[in-house]
Amino acid sequence: MIARYASVMSSAAPERTERDVTGLLNMAGHALSNRLAAALAAVDLTPRMQCVLVHALEEERTQIQLAALADLDKTTMVSTVDDLERRGLAERRPSATDRRARIIAVTAAGRAAAEEGQRIVDRVHAEALGALPEQAREAFVAALRQLVDGGLEPGPRPVRRARQATSR
Repeated sequence: MIARYASVMSSAAPERTERDVTGLLNMAGHALSNRLAAALAAVDLTPRMQCVLVHALEEERTQIQLAALADLDKTTMVSTVDDLERRGLAERRPSATDRRARIIAVTAAGRAAAEEGQRIVDRVHAEALGALPEQAREAFVAALRQLVDGGLEPGPRPVRRARQATSR
């Protein structure tokens, strides 16, 4: 048993032929998300709230449309809009074009919050890109956009393990 364990321990890790792009993107995304959340918290917004407000200001959109644009599931979207309504930043209204649908309308206070939030988002992004040499910033953003717009398909939903029955 010890000999088998020793042979496993001495074997080399598999050779990587490519950089760990997933790990690098995850680490960078996590760090940037944390910075953004902390900066927006200073004006009592979350990144989700900011995203919903900005997309709702662009044009009349339903909650379902906003959820798709913000990449939020239905439950998270409902709680986000509930928070925005409680704070007086948005309200649900009947759609002008479909009486069955409800749109998310941004209030005057919500517009002001979204504008202040966008200044914060822009500052955080500029600070993050400031870590790169100036000539590389535009190319980096363009490369990310190319990946998102056509290079990476979302793929299937992650596989979740079945819950194990618990014995009592």
